[in-house]
Amino acid sequence: MALEAARVTALNTTRVLALDAAGRILDWISWQDAACLYVREAVAWTLGDPCITVHGGINRIRGDQSILKLHPIVASTGHCRDHAIDPAPALTNTALFARDRHICLYCGDHFSRHELTRDHVLPVSKKGQDIWENVVSACLACNLRKGSRTPQQADMPLLAVPYRPSWVEHLILSNRNILADQMEFLVSHLPRDRRPAA
Repeated sequence: MALEAARVTALNTTRVLALDAAGRILDWISWQDAACLYVREAVAWTLGDPCITVHGGINRIRGDQSILKLHPIVASTGHCRDHAIDPAPALTNTALFARDRHICLYCGDHFSRHELTRDHVLPVSKKGQDIWENVVSACLACNLRKGSRTPQQADMPLLAVPYRPSWVEHLILSNRNILADQMEFLVSHLPRDRRPAA
């Protein structure tokens, strides 16, 4: 029973990397959505060894069961529009804390998601914007200490420069269960020399 529960959990946490027919990275999709692509014959090509086997119904006439073998990377038929090639990831606290690796960028300590806050480097009260390049992860103590001042005014230098992650970086940060084939593919598509030197 425990083995079956572990198999179901692994199945539900495994996501498939979706591409368009030209190989442009779109997003993570569930195994159910990937299975729909296979069934609708909307898969242009795949990469990697099959990672999920889905068992379907039993054919009444032949008596055999349908089986779908899903690959970790699936390119669907069709092409995405040029403006969708590198969309800006949504700025959420979850994505921000993942970008900063759950570290307060003022004190350098590691915190759980619930112990972190979003701090505006240039405070909103001083016309700072709520954008990737102006927000960092901060523990509650550091956020309160900094208040509505800049890091320079508060004598609290930043440990890293805030940046907007690329779509590929965002996909890596947003999935805890990336398979080896998927990680290899994504890493090969990371932007080179993108981050400014601190």
